[in-house]
Amino acid sequence: MVTQCINLHLHHHIFHLPPSLSALRHRHRHHPTVSQSPLLFSPVTPKLLLKRRSNLKFTPPMASAVDHPSEDTQNEDSGREDLRPTTPEQRTLSWPEMALLWVGLIVGVPAYYLAGSLVDLGMSWWQGIATVVAANAVTLIALILTGHPGTKYGISFPVFARSSFGIHGAHIPTLLRALIGCGWYGIETWIAGEAIFLLLPESIKKSSFSQVLPWLGTSPLAFICFLAFWIVQLASVWKGMDGIRKLEIFSAPILVFLTVCLLIWSCVRAGGLGHMLSLTSKLSSSEFWALFFPSLTANISFWATLALNIPDFTRYAKSQKDQIIGQLGLPIFMGAFTFVGVAVTSSTGLIFGHIISNPIELLGHIGGFATKVLAIFGIILATVTTNVAANVVAPANALVNLNPSYFTFTRGALLTAVIGILFQPWRLLSSSESFVYTWLVGYSALLGPIGGVMVTDYYLIRRRELSVEDLYSTSPTGAYYYTGGFNLAAVAALVVGVLPVIPGFLEKVKIVSKVPKVFSVIYGNAWFISTFLAGFCYWGLSILLKRRKLSRRFGPLL
Repeated sequence: MVTQCINLHLHHHIFHLPPSLSALRHRHRHHPTVSQSPLLFSPVTPKLLLKRRSNLKFTPPMASAVDHPSEDTQNEDSGREDLRPTTPEQRTLSWPEMALLWVGLIVGVPAYYLAGSLVDLGMSWWQGIATVVAANAVTLIALILTGHPGTKYGISFPVFARSSFGIHGAHIPTLLRALIGCGWYGIETWIAGEAIFLLLPESIKKSSFSQVLPWLGTSPLAFICFLAFWIVQLASVWKGMDGIRKLEIFSAPILVFLTVCLLIWSCVRAGGLGHMLSLTSKLSSSEFWALFFPSLTANISFWATLALNIPDFTRYAKSQKDQIIGQLGLPIFMGAFTFVGVAVTSSTGLIFGHIISNPIELLGHIGGFATKVLAIFGIILATVTTNVAANVVAPANALVNLNPSYFTFTRGALLTAVIGILFQPWRLLSSSESFVYTWLVGYSALLGPIGGVMVTDYYLIRRRELSVEDLYSTSPTGAYYYTGGFNLAAVAALVVGVLPVIPGFLEKVKIVSKVPKVFSVIYGNAWFISTFLAGFCYWGLSILLKRRKLSRRFGPLL
């Protein structure tokens, strides 16, 4: 007699259903008035739980131990391996590997520049480091909260977004995150192209090819260097996530070594760290606090992108312990790298007579061709490790989620690279003001509300319980189909979170000349205000809608 086998992989036990119960399970799944199977499997215990269900359409979504969509469930993408939940065999990422991933992400030009710019703006060395560490402590909380469902259910960010925004509504947050990732991809690639430009002979750099073309916004020579690195970098994404993980493990010790070398160089040239430690803040108390909160927001925004799509990585973690301990690498390594950035930036004032916060510009002042080659190798390696892991994975997965029948991870990565060119990153990096307070703070108003809605839904509304099978179902009776596949409460909360930040953003990009001071304050704290406002709004709307549904169904009986 044939029995149906249900594999609860989290505990490595196999349970067999007798044919009678198996038939009952399939019969109820197709019943038009039942939204879920009467058989539920707990994701945290190997016991088979049989629960009685009434024939009501409204049933709260519960966790399912089904790791892959079943064959008889209506779905669009269950056959696409890039979106399917990870299997136990794929969950091999330990906490040291997760921590090494952060080394590759952190050690790079943007992180260095962000740390050095705080000193350039007038902060003392300890104020700059404290600001960065405080921001990353906040980001760590967001990372751990968002990373939990990735490890528990083996799902990626686009799939996780379906639980709160709906099966089709999930395209909204994933494409917004993808768009920001494409912009970052272009920025990182342009930085590496600038480093390549420094290696060119002076005769070429002084030729007519180095003259800026007004319609392009940069010189043909700089653009060619950008394209050259753009092409080489594509090789690193060809092998998907496995290639990314191997690249991070290989590059982490090299990047640490080169970072230490840069610190030693600055100490030798400046005569030790005494000069940096003696630097005091150039800001008054009121000026410091006026700068602190926008700088805190900018530093949080720096990793706000990854705080959303961290399930793309934690889905490969061995356990919650591994993903949580591994995430501690962010504040630890970011704090250490910030110290290097602040120390080197401070020492340039003594060495060269003026502060140089841009490491690419600093390379132009470091003597010796061999030294430049070694430094540029470090910059290129740092750019590839940061760019591929932080700015390719999310857009590629978002495109797979958008059209799984056409896009693979590799195709999504290629399109990400193309869109990165269209962002014209040389314009985004035209000044530190446009990079930090327009780009970083500006997009935090988009990503903050998305995170607020998703975390509120997962922890407060669903109590960390998801139906994996329904996450892949396009059936109108699925738990996450909502209204035509869109959760209107989530979309409304996203809009409410973004709206208050718009006036301050318009002033920052000089579309409007002046706005009330309250909007400037809101913009300077965009991530905090938009995140909590959207989360609170979504929580309120969800409770209200749930009560209305209960009232319509049970009102006559109450």
